[in-house]
Amino acid sequence: MSAPDVLGLPRLPRDAEGPVFAEPWQAQAFALTLKLHERGAFTWPDWAAALSRELAADPADDGTRYYDHWVAALEGLVTGRNLAGADELETRKTAWKDAYLRTPHGKPVDL
Repeated sequence: MSAPDVLGLPRLPRDAEGPVFAEPWQAQAFALTLKLHERGAFTWPDWAAALSRELAADPADDGTRYYDHWVAALEGLVTGRNLAGADELETRKTAWKDAYLRTPHGKPVDL
């Protein structure tokens, strides 16, 4: 990938070709982070520090919760920089969860 150097991130799940994702939401969270950085919402060092704090808080993680930590770091930056409030994020997460639960398996989830 081009700058920022995403391969320099701590414990990023990857193979020889770059980042790997077990679920589509992980790729979406990854892409959203890159887009927010590109738009100047935060610097890459700020992002790396936020993610590192989340990862350090769970030293027993074997990597299976990596993108949970990724999302937590992103939410922390978004709320900390007043890009969205915690209540706004919670409302959006609830809406997505409800949409997911009412969507038949194999169909796209729509809000």
